[in-house]
Amino acid sequence: MAHSPPHMTIAHKAAFTSGNFAANLMAQMFSAYIVYYYVDILGVRPAHVGIVMVLHGLVGAVLNPLFGYTSDRIRTRWGRRVPYITFGMLPLAAVFTLLWIPLTSGPELIWYFLVIVLIYDVLYVLVILNYSALFPEMFVSVKERASASSWKQMFGILGMIAGVAVPPLIYVTYGWQSMGLLFGFISAVSLSLIVWGAHENKLAAVPAMGFWNAIRYTWSNRAFFIYVLGGFLVQLTFALLPAAIPFFTKYVLRESELANTVMLGTVFMTAIPFVYFWGRLTNRYGPRKVMLATIICYAASLSPLLWVTSSVAAYITSAGIGIGLAGIIVLLEVLLAEVIDDDEQRTGARREGMFFGMNGFIIRFGISLQAIIMSVILENSGYQAQAATQPGSALVGIRLMLAGIPIAALLLAFICFYLYPLRTGRTR
Repeated sequence: MAHSPPHMTIAHKAAFTSGNFAANLMAQMFSAYIVYYYVDILGVRPAHVGIVMVLHGLVGAVLNPLFGYTSDRIRTRWGRRVPYITFGMLPLAAVFTLLWIPLTSGPELIWYFLVIVLIYDVLYVLVILNYSALFPEMFVSVKERASASSWKQMFGILGMIAGVAVPPLIYVTYGWQSMGLLFGFISAVSLSLIVWGAHENKLAAVPAMGFWNAIRYTWSNRAFFIYVLGGFLVQLTFALLPAAIPFFTKYVLRESELANTVMLGTVFMTAIPFVYFWGRLTNRYGPRKVMLATIICYAASLSPLLWVTSSVAAYITSAGIGIGLAGIIVLLEVLLAEVIDDDEQRTGARREGMFFGMNGFIIRFGISLQAIIMSVILENSGYQAQAATQPGSALVGIRLMLAGIPIAALLLAFICFYLYPLRTGRTR
């Protein structure tokens, strides 16, 4: 493998990494508002929307390894990854827009929702998986990857903020359709910059193994198995945190919904500068050691949520959470790139697509596990929906969702990454 190409200027790196803004904007906006929009605004039956969302999760899980394998195996004169991004980005932005501009109404609306969500799943996985698979190929040393990941995650955090905090400011004043058009256009621009900044190694060896052999060989890679287990555990905490905060602010802090925005905003805004801090440490000490440090920092910063009762204390705690979270989101991609390098030494081929695809397959189930954890705790803790006050057992349950279970998951993740066998970065 060669070093990053000589034309990889700051502008090209910024253009390529800025694609993460669109990836996170679409993912967060879909996750936060799509059910509310179709159920509460458009009046579709909740049970029907729930079925579509289950299919959304299953289809996305299956598509990740399938598209990853296809991306690894099929090479065109334009490359393996870039063509999928080039031809898929504008249809993806258009379909994302159509999610918020239904072209039908009445009983047919649920069928429109089903079809458009499935098309969105296909295009999102196609484009974003290939975008992710380009990262290890474009940035080949620990130093390059730490720097590029810091940029990429900074844009990703901005996309999270835009996807969660900004939509109400738009749809309340201008309507949901105008919001869809605006964010669809922004996503198209952000995705288009990827192609200008991308560089693909067209000489990389193509793997010869079949689909099932590729899956079996991927899972037999000890470093990947440990990585994906640790990654699943830390990303489970990412799913629990924003989902549990509304219960915490309403029933523990007894604040208005504005407190949700303040807590999440504090987490994300603190994380932005610290992605560069953790990136520099990664370059100096290597990804494994720094990952262990970030997990300790993240777990320690969550612990005050087990007992704090004031809003000020909760906001200060949120700032601490952002510090640790920033390091983890930077290092997850760096560590996976290291696993892919190690696999290349074993197989003689670059298999980024399959590794990112299998990782995406597993991570999809974190959302399902988050929903199961929350439903079990709420059902068994005495929680009463819309009650003015909750019993003490329910408040304990809310704190467990927000901090107790995430801390336990992080301790298990620490063990995984302690056992991670690739101990030094490749410093070419």
